[in-house]
Parts: sequence; structure tokens; C-alpha cells
Amino acid sequence: MSKFEKLFLKLLSGTSDHNFSFLDLIKLLEILGFEHRIKGSHHIFTKDGIVEIINLQPKDNKAKPYQVKQVRELIINYKLWNNE
Repeated sequence: MSKFEKLFLKLLSGTSDHNFSFLDLIKLLEILGFEHRIKGSHHIFTKDGIVEIINLQPKDNKAKPYQVKQVRELIINYKLWNNE
């Protein structure tokens, strides 16, 4: 199982929202085809065909739990695992 697959399963499981690396979340979104730009401390992700814009900010080296949940819900709603 690749590192991407492990990260993807960790995200979808919802058991590690408080302990998800910010850099891992960025890597996951980039692999899923999101465009990434940075404005100050805001990391903004967009993707063609997806209305929502993902705006992430790190808390220390971790992703904020509510933002991990937002990414998970976006992946589930748009069935992004089929587009890998």
C-alpha cells in the first residue's frame, strides 16, 4: 500500500482528525489534482468541477480538525477517489 493510499484511508476513516499532518493534507489534495496557491498563511485549493474552495491554515505542524473534516466531506461528496 502506497503512502498516498495510507493517507487517503487515514483521512476517510475520520479517526485522526486531531492528529493529521498539515503537509500530508496538502500533499493529498495536490495528488487529487487540486491547484494550490498561498496567500499569507492561507493555503487555498481549487479544482475544476468543484464549486467549493478549500482554505487551510496550519496550527503548528498539524491541520485543524474541522478543516480535515471539510476535506473528507468534499472527497466523499464529489467521489474524488474515482479520479485518482
